[in-house]
Parts: sequence; C-alpha cells; structure tokens
Amino acid sequence: MNILIIGTGYVGATTAMVFAESGWQVTGLDVDAGKIERLRQGRLHFHEPGLEDLIAKHVSSGRLLFTTDKETAIAGHEVIFICVGTPSQPDGNADLRYIRQASEDIGHWMNGYKLVVTKSTVPIGTQEQVKAWIEAAQRQPHLFDVASNPEFLREGKAVEDALRPDRIVIGTDNAKAAEQLLTLYQSFQCPRIITTPRTAELIKYASNAFLATKITYMNELARLCDEFEVNVNEVATGMGLDPRIGPSFLQAGLGYGGSCFPKDVLELVMTARKLQVPLRILEEVMEVNRTQFTYLLDKARTRLGDFANKNIAILGLAFKPDTNDIREAPALRIIHELLLEQANVRLFDPVATLPAHASYQAVTVCSLVEEALHNADAVILCTEWPAFGQLDWENLKGHLKQLNFFDGRNMMDARLMRGIGFYYQGIGNDY
Repeated sequence: MNILIIGTGYVGATTAMVFAESGWQVTGLDVDAGKIERLRQGRLHFHEPGLEDLIAKHVSSGRLLFTTDKETAIAGHEVIFICVGTPSQPDGNADLRYIRQASEDIGHWMNGYKLVVTKSTVPIGTQEQVKAWIEAAQRQPHLFDVASNPEFLREGKAVEDALRPDRIVIGTDNAKAAEQLLTLYQSFQCPRIITTPRTAELIKYASNAFLATKITYMNELARLCDEFEVNVNEVATGMGLDPRIGPSFLQAGLGYGGSCFPKDVLELVMTARKLQVPLRILEEVMEVNRTQFTYLLDKARTRLGDFANKNIAILGLAFKPDTNDIREAPALRIIHELLLEQANVRLFDPVATLPAHASYQAVTVCSLVEEALHNADAVILCTEWPAFGQLDWENLKGHLKQLNFFDGRNMMDARLMRGIGFYYQGIGNDY
C-alpha cells in the first residue's frame, strides 16, 4: 500500500517518516510550497531531535516524496492520513477548518476506494463529520472508509515514540479498514486496540488531560511543600515508586504548555459543558496551570522589591527542552509580566525564538548565556535544557549584578547553588 500524508507539520512529518522507515512508500502533501521544498531537500521546518536525519534518509532513497499537487496525490493513493492542525478557536472549541478542507479535497479528487485516517487530534464525533464532508464533495460516488488513529507523540521525543509506541489505537467500525491499518502497523511490537471511532478520539483527549492533571497536582503540592519545608522532588520520587502512580509527569514547575495539553484539556472541557456534564477537576487543572507561573514571580518580586528597571535574565523560551515550540510556553507569560512591570529582559534559548510581535521588541535576545546574564539582578530558568545544568555557575556568577536564581523547573541543586553564593529558590525544592 502507498500512503499519503496530508499535512507536513510535526505530526505529519513524523508519521511520514515512521511509515517510510517501516518499508512503505509514502508521499507528504501540503499547501505550503516552502515547507515542501525544504522537505524535498531532507530538511525540517521545526526542531525535533533525530527526525531530520531520518527524513533525509528516506528522501534520498526515494521512499519518501513530497508534493503540493492535491489532485495527483489523492488520486494516486489508497490510504490517506489527515495530519493537519486543529488549533483552538477564541471560544475554546477546536478549529476544524483544515480537517474539513482536507476532507473536501479528498472527496473532490478521489477516483476509487480510499481509506481515510484522521491522525490529527479531533473532537469526539469528528470521524462522522469527515465522512459527511467527503461524501458531500464527491463529484461521483466512490466507496471509502474513515478511521481514527490518534497519535501519542511527545515533542522532543517524537522519533522514539513513533518507532517504539506504547500502544496503537485504531477506531473503526469496518473490518476491512481495521485489517488495512493492522497491516500498516504489522512490524510494531506493542498492544493494538481496535475500538469505535468515538472511543479512539476520546482516548487521545482523556490521555492528555490525565497527564496534565498529574503535572498540575504536583504543582499545587509543591506550594504545600514550601510551607512545610519539604522537597517536592523527594516526595515525587517516593510517589513514583508506586506502580499505580509511576514516575512520569510528577515534576513540579511553571506549568504545562505546548501545542497539545492546553488545547486538548480545553476542548474536552468545552465538549463536556455543551453536554452539561461539567468536568470540574479539569476546569480546576486549567485554572491552576494558568496561574502557576505567578507563584515563582511572586517569590522573585518579594526578593527584589519590584521589577522596575531590574535586569532579568530568562533562560529558556521553549515550553520544554528539545523543541523550538513556544506555544503556551510559561516563559512567554513571565516575559509579558516582566515587561508590564518595566523590567529589562534579556533572553537566551539554544533553539527557540520569540514571535515577531511588537510587544517583544523590548526583549534583548542573546546568542550566549553570558550575554543574557550580563549585569543581571536575577536569573529565571524557564526551560530545563540539559546544557543549563552543565554550566559552570561558579565562573558565570561574575557576570551578574546580584546572585538571585529562580528555578522554574527545579533543575538545579539548591544546596550547590547556595554553596557558591546564590540566593536560590525553586518551586517546592528549596530544602
């Protein structure tokens, strides 16, 4: 089977790579000619460790092609994965315009049976909408099936997750579609779940919402740890040894961000509200996460008196390490607040860059850590890039005006930092 991937962003490019790596012939389709040209050269338009090398490998072998030609691509492939974006609308609901456009393109250009698979994260019931959109766009009737096959990729770990998934979820009511998808995934050694499309769609949302809840629980617990002078990292270690809990997503910090958790939790909450089944825990998760960054800023404000005319070094912009994704990044909220309070902000991130908004013109973007630390009254660490933990802080402290270090990711050793002269505060890990 030849596979078409519609959308060559984070999910689409990774999906194209993993099927090519599994031995299938794959084509990536996108309306963005610039992205397609870069991909044809084996180059990515975003940062994801290891992915570019594998894309280049399969472009070179001819197993992975890229095109902007909708008609030829859709007509020439039997299996089509929809991997386009589903951003949040202002009211919190998922924006399905790109899903609808892809569906209508498939309906318009299909020339025979197609298996259409939604891999984008979509609201419960979208599979049925996709079927209706395809059918309405057909110029002549052709048989087709629509299945749901959600992705479970972590940014920064996408290659590992794609090649060695912990489960494959297939949502379909059609035995032929299930058989085709099982064939595509035949080389993967992991559990395969065959369920209804709605169940598959909900599994994706429920998974992300649960992980966001774990993070938020630890962030709230860290505040209590501060009151009792207990180290939240040690609490997390003790909790994580319980197999019913596990160690993942128990790291307290500034809160979650990125392209998935914020919008997926919001979409699930909005869906529940429409049905008058409020998800009160998730509503509180969103509120705690929205305010979590202020907890560390309040500590810094107490130490400095105020931020007016203070020089603040921000280390890390991306919402997590090993990605350049800044969507919903806590660092952006911190920078915005500092600018409102007339601080002088200097920023360093090894990969991520600020958006080109006028509101960030007052931020000095630095190419070296030393530049960001120059004459700083305080350092606020927002992203746990491994390189930050490997820096020689004994030597670097000479660049600062005041030795104040506020660790938003509990990355540094509090005793070590204090031992070399820093005033150090993290989030529940100062003890």
